[in-house]
Amino acid sequence: MRRNQMATARAGFTLIELVTVIVILGILSAVALPVYLDYRQDAKIAACKGMLGAVRAAIANYYAYSATNSGGGVLRYPALTDLTATGVVMQDVVGDNPFDTDATKNNVVAGTTKGTVVGNTGGWAYNATTGQFWANTNTTGIGENGF
Repeated sequence: MRRNQMATARAGFTLIELVTVIVILGILSAVALPVYLDYRQDAKIAACKGMLGAVRAAIANYYAYSATNSGGGVLRYPALTDLTATGVVMQDVVGDNPFDTDATKNNVVAGTTKGTVVGNTGGWAYNATTGQFWANTNTTGIGENGF
């Protein structure tokens, strides 16, 4: 009978068991959090490179099309207004830069030298003379404006 009383009296966890679980969870989160943050940064870099590739391909297609009879017969890069207009160079608008730090999303500004941040950081920069397109941001340690 005494054995049943002890079994029913011990229905919860001891303090040592709870502290052990908390310590284990703390160690797991200390290991997992930096890995998660690295994944977020890698995802931003991949998204930035993906959008750069898409826009650069669209600019190259526009350039090649401009040389055809139906494209005007003269090789030229799209003007900044053509690049930002829907359906001229790209089917949709230029996507967001994941490293954008200003309030205006997917803005494209005129630039002169690839990799140089123009004005306030954010969005994209485009040189209509050379057809160069780059991320208009300067995030420390990333160097994504040189992609």
